[in-house]
Amino acid sequence: MKTIQFDQTGKPADILKAIEKDLPEPGPSEVRIRVGVSPINPSDIMFVQNLYGIRPQLPSAAGFEGMGVIDAVGEGVSLQPGQRVSFTGVGAWSEYAIAHHKALIPVPDEMTDEVAAQLFVNPFTAFAMVEESGVPAGGWLMITACASAFGKMAIQLCQMRGIKTIGTVRRNDLNDELTALGLTEIINTETDNMAVRVKQITDGQGVACVLDAVGGHTASEALKCLGKGGTMLIYGLLSLQDPTFNAGLMIFRELTVRGFWLTDWMRRVDAQTRQRVAGEVIGMLASGQINMPVEATYSLDEITKAVEHADAPGRWGKVLVKP
Repeated sequence: MKTIQFDQTGKPADILKAIEKDLPEPGPSEVRIRVGVSPINPSDIMFVQNLYGIRPQLPSAAGFEGMGVIDAVGEGVSLQPGQRVSFTGVGAWSEYAIAHHKALIPVPDEMTDEVAAQLFVNPFTAFAMVEESGVPAGGWLMITACASAFGKMAIQLCQMRGIKTIGTVRRNDLNDELTALGLTEIINTETDNMAVRVKQITDGQGVACVLDAVGGHTASEALKCLGKGGTMLIYGLLSLQDPTFNAGLMIFRELTVRGFWLTDWMRRVDAQTRQRVAGEVIGMLASGQINMPVEATYSLDEITKAVEHADAPGRWGKVLVKP
């Protein structure tokens, strides 16, 4: 079978390669999946650079999520070959992948392959983070780098819940699309003073929560936008730079800054919460209530072009890999 592998960590475009390997056999509690399509997420890019919470064991496969059809099952698995599923696990950028049966989500017939491939990472993160934010209907929530796939998901979810949103961008070419999705206000970090604009928008109150994936200067400035008792949830570091925070601001506004990692959230919450979020995610995606645009699809042999495209600024949709 053909699969993507890297033998050393570094820039994805320089080290990822398509190779031929023997077809893997599922062990106990595992299934083998004939992969249909997989997305390229920021977490995938970080993993290949050894900058993620999970460290690669070299030589390593790549790709954390995808969708496909169960091809074979190991001992102790009740699922049947032929079932269409979304899955998570290292090695999704491949013709075939092995996944634990607990890492599978059955896909409804009305959901397209392209949506099913993106079912877990961004939708579950968006749902979980909006809940963790604690922002009620009518409150203000701020999303940095809001034109990302995650940002668009969070915007649509907030609109459905009556939460007002402020999103940051670096260019204005996607503003109309973001507004159509439900974004309340837009701030261009290249031309606007973030804190001043937020103060104007919120009548001096500031936002209740910031969801930040950028870090660096953007996160440092976003902290100034929080109102009394506000919270910043950091779930990424696209700038690859750590933010610097004003201690006085944190003390006298009683601010909270903490990290968010979906893997830990899934472990921390109870089974009922996980099932409820999964039901909401699947229902909204299958019905088309929330859109997940796709910008381009590449083959495994085009992995260099694919990761370069996925990491380029100004994208309006997700980049997918299709064996």
